[in-house]
Amino acid sequence: MKLITAIIRPEQLEEARSALESSGVQGLTVSSAHGYGRQRGHTEIYRGAEYTVDLHPKVRIEVLASDGQAHNLMDIIVASSNTGTAGDGKVWMIDVCEAVRVRTGERGEAAI
Repeated sequence: MKLITAIIRPEQLEEARSALESSGVQGLTVSSAHGYGRQRGHTEIYRGAEYTVDLHPKVRIEVLASDGQAHNLMDIIVASSNTGTAGDGKVWMIDVCEAVRVRTGERGEAAI
């Protein structure tokens, strides 16, 4: 099993979620995040005062997947989240040793 984690722009969430659901994903976790990558912070002017925005709003998506579908799901997230500009995000995958569905006690891929 793999845990796919994606940090993307908030405005791309709905498109990524829809694409994942269309590919058969039945569950995912979404949380708010703030951060920066290569684009770093930037300065803005509000009512004549200049201020620095160091952390950009992002969305974190986590999907538990079988080994066979993990790379495909990564590709789906990348394709649906890409705007072609700096700050589009990152997607990574890590191995999961075990998963248990709390309600039923199912283990392994049956718990996905």
